[in-house]
Amino acid sequence: MPHADPLENVAIEALRIVHYPDPVLRKRARPVEHFGPRLQRLAAKMLELMHKEKGVGLAAPQVGLSMQLFVCNASGEPADDLVCVNPSLHDPDGQEEKDEGCLSITGVTVPMRRAVRITLRACDANGRPFEQRGEQLLARVWQHETDHLFGRLIIDSMSEAVRLENRRAIKQLEDDYVKAQGKAKRRSVGRR
Repeated sequence: MPHADPLENVAIEALRIVHYPDPVLRKRARPVEHFGPRLQRLAAKMLELMHKEKGVGLAAPQVGLSMQLFVCNASGEPADDLVCVNPSLHDPDGQEEKDEGCLSITGVTVPMRRAVRITLRACDANGRPFEQRGEQLLARVWQHETDHLFGRLIIDSMSEAVRLENRRAIKQLEDDYVKAQGKAKRRSVGRR
């Protein structure tokens, strides 16, 4: 039996990028069961946020929603905006290590070994299935965003040396998160 539409009570226009260590970034995302106007509005909002932050990909957990959806654009050309719902990756080929950053883990870069070429199978925001073969940056983006859907983050792959290099930025993210939670708690108590 399908679940209720998780977007039914979501203020899509109010969504913002969430940052590490927000717990939603560690959850395994649920498959999308409801397609239609709300999902299309969500995808459009995510693309808007991604472009505003000059990113190349953004997964639903990064806007606080634990659902299997990501958007991406590796070229920067508007025609290359891509919405990927319930994605799966297949037929990886080659390996290459390059530095990666993340819109949810600002100020941190991690060398990541990824497949150079990979096949993506997904649905668009209307529920139509598609398949694409991607290479280089596009393949890397698909792998990075798919990791988000399983609660995996680039910091999980840090060597001890890279962890030391990034410790200040990670500590700042953790401190900022704690402060933001305290402010939110004080606001909710003030409304009672």
